Amino acid sequence: MPESHWEVPPHDVLELADRASAVCVLVPVIDEGERLTAQLSRMRAATDLDIIVADGGSTDGSTDPERLEGVSALLRMHDGPGLSAQLRMGFAFALDRGYTGVITVDGNGKDGVEAIPRFLAALQDGVDYAQGSRYIEGGEAVNTPWDRHLAVRLLHAPVLSAAAGHRFTDTTNGFRAFSARFLRDDRVRPFRSVFQTYNLHYYLTVRAAQLGFRVTEIPVRRAYPERGRTPTKIGGLGGKARIVGQLLAAATGRYDP
Repeated sequence: MPESHWEVPPHDVLELADRASAVCVLVPVIDEGERLTAQLSRMRAATDLDIIVADGGSTDGSTDPERLEGVSALLRMHDGPGLSAQLRMGFAFALDRGYTGVITVDGNGKDGVEAIPRFLAALQDGVDYAQGSRYIEGGEAVNTPWDRHLAVRLLHAPVLSAAAGHRFTDTTNGFRAFSARFLRDDRVRPFRSVFQTYNLHYYLTVRAAQLGFRVTEIPVRRAYPERGRTPTKIGGLGGKARIVGQLLAAATGRYDP
């Protein structure tokens, strides 16, 4: 069981296979449909690491167990959605299961999962926090909406970089890796209910560098569809305003334990 003082959202656990790797890949999802199915197929071709699906409350059948070929465990949150709550659920399961590191990647099909071995190599080399970036050499930003591109480059990354004391270039990107020692550190304490939506992502970026953990960026591909609706859970001006508020809270230390 997860440690008693951890605040983890109520959820169900369906273990589909025993642990078979030292590091796992955690995939937070909600109603991703065929995007998730296609991504899992690409992930199985790219890595033999255990795959953990953290479902925030899907109702489209995409996380039915019979559709999760090659997945090691399915976690289903009772009260979703909320990305940070899903991450707390997934991190707690991963640490309780004995993984030494966790790689996270969104389940909406936008990320080049072929980069998973790069994140694994970083963890094996002693990195505690690896941030995927489409903006460094070797990375690819494909069809990124102009407003998102400007928000990341001119606001999000500069603000978190200044707070962290380390330059990051793609701080909204969910393709990341975390060591167990970082997640378990009492100065970090990610298992708190204050983290519900996107703020845990922002906080961990700042906290890792602030505390002197070994951090790095890894080139990744992130591709948006050429046409049609952009896969996103951020809705309207209200959603964007909340993100800015959480960004500033993380940068000014309001989430520090």
